[in-house]
Amino acid sequence: MSIELFDTHAHYNDEKFDEDREEIIQKVYESGVKKLVNAGYSLASSKKAIEIAKDYDWMYVICGISPNDIPNSKDKIDEQIGELEELMKNYVKSVENIPSNSRILGDKISKKIVAIGEIGLDYYWNKENKDLQKHAFMKQIELANRLNLPIVIHTREAADDTIDILKNKITVDKKGIFHCCPMNRELIKQALQLGFFISFAGPITFKNAKNADEMIEMVPLDRILIETDSPYLSPEPNRGKRNDSRNVYYMAKKIAEVKKCTIEEIAKYTYNNAEKIFEIGEGKAL
Repeated sequence: MSIELFDTHAHYNDEKFDEDREEIIQKVYESGVKKLVNAGYSLASSKKAIEIAKDYDWMYVICGISPNDIPNSKDKIDEQIGELEELMKNYVKSVENIPSNSRILGDKISKKIVAIGEIGLDYYWNKENKDLQKHAFMKQIELANRLNLPIVIHTREAADDTIDILKNKITVDKKGIFHCCPMNRELIKQALQLGFFISFAGPITFKNAKNADEMIEMVPLDRILIETDSPYLSPEPNRGKRNDSRNVYYMAKKIAEVKKCTIEEIAKYTYNNAEKIFEIGEGKAL
């Protein structure tokens, strides 16, 4: 593959990669995926994401507590978010000496920790703790604002509450990404109006994704991203197998077909967009 791709969301901290993680990551890079984001979803997975990324100068990290991993009380949620903040600060202090007046994560360390995520709401798996999910979501948005970082949002069957929080309950200073964005017309419309980027994953390639083309058409080229969410959600033609970042090519291919562009053009747009939202690199000429 001669094109360069950016997978904006993968989980190489997942146990499904324990047996061959280094081998797969090397194959990913050799395939043309020249940057990727290793995503945390809990305190432990965020720490593991950082440790893995230390070995690869082209791998970045987001740290957060997902709605499916939050504790069962507001006090415990606040405690874990405090620990998450200390984890990030301690990592920074161990790697860089940054000026006291710079952003907490510093310009150089932003090459590793690039956002707070994944965070949000999930009413598919958990309907009984909606208030706790909202609390954790907003508290981590506050953390992102303190650290001057964007957010990466997970939302599943919770579009209305997610948009209500973003529009009416709290200000998001750096905006961010709707990761593995549900194919929901109103959600995408509102997210774009709020200034967020939209990231598409394997489901846009599924044969039963009847409205995928319409959702792709809704997102302008300067706001679109691609991801794998590895090891989950493998795209066609590899659906049902363990996913890895090499498959991000198929999301670029699908978007190129819908947008009537070349894959090379989609690769450049999505690469540039990822560098822009994560504030890394210098972009590539289109």
